[in-house]
Amino acid sequence: MGAHRARPVVGLAVGRGTGPELADVFENVLTRIGLRHSTEIEIVRSPRLYHSYFSLKGEGETERIRRLTHEDAEHYERFCREQARADVPAIFRTAINAQSLYLVRERLQAVKVDPITPGLLLVRDQAQGFYTGENRHTPGVLTRTTVFSKEITEKVIVFALRRAWAQWPDDGPARIVLAYKFHLLDGALGEWVAEIAGRLGVTVELCQPDTVNRNLIEHGLTPRTLVVAGNEWADIMHVVLLDAFGGERQERRYTENVLLHPDVAGLVEYQTVHGSADDLAGTGRVNPTATIRAAAAIAERHAGCPGAIAATEQALDAARDRGVGTPDVGGRQSTAEFVAEVLAALDPAAGRVPVAGA
Repeated sequence: MGAHRARPVVGLAVGRGTGPELADVFENVLTRIGLRHSTEIEIVRSPRLYHSYFSLKGEGETERIRRLTHEDAEHYERFCREQARADVPAIFRTAINAQSLYLVRERLQAVKVDPITPGLLLVRDQAQGFYTGENRHTPGVLTRTTVFSKEITEKVIVFALRRAWAQWPDDGPARIVLAYKFHLLDGALGEWVAEIAGRLGVTVELCQPDTVNRNLIEHGLTPRTLVVAGNEWADIMHVVLLDAFGGERQERRYTENVLLHPDVAGLVEYQTVHGSADDLAGTGRVNPTATIRAAAAIAERHAGCPGAIAATEQALDAARDRGVGTPDVGGRQSTAEFVAEVLAALDPAAGRVPVAGA
């Protein structure tokens, strides 16, 4: 692993669309939080500006899109591996093309973690399944090959249980639900899950996604529920769960992607839940709340800034109470004005920055 560093270091990877604007927000907020704690945080930015889905569409024919997709994936994978070797604990990444991203997540065995509510923990299996795999093109036909494995399934379940116990340290999860399209897998996934659960001494409910949906609608949440899900369900339902149970808009939410491959173990990637919002690029209207929250989480968890999360939440609440917001939430402020207001609330000694329209 890399040599010891005198100051905390964080990685930054930037995609197109609103990525450059949000990367500036991240750097600004993380730096200010660090200064508030007398800590200089070094930010290592990937030299490549990665494609969004919409920027790739503008590149022309299919073969060029396929090539650029793989180039982005290979470059970002190298960047993650380099940061892990240098003992960098965390990367913040703005949205990039999903196809490139899932190639990296498969190779580095990623899981996405989001505590939707204090009683519901969602762990998304990004390391295998229908969102992963490679495409093969023949005239008029695209064939996609995906892989499931017992080894990865066990890794994901073990990790999910560990995170559940961290969230509920007194009692652990009361219910463990796996939401996968298992009926398409010849019974193999069911056999693996039964064996793994037996060995771990836990009870696991392996359910079809539609069964999980019906149970949530009819019965609501069981306290301390751990849901481990394949991405074919979780990608769609993530925002629905936030809206139905978490009371949150996706523009305000970040998540963690934990990499389980031994080569990068310990590296955590943070991202906003929302996408690249290419239609807002360059307009100064993108909501920076999720990015601000991610910066605070990284500062507190990985850069020695205790209390950063609570202080930032208070600053966000203060901005909201003053009626400050971007247009998507009914406000009249630009991205930069919103960030300035939050930073002023975060550090009152620096004085309040006047905000147009507030």
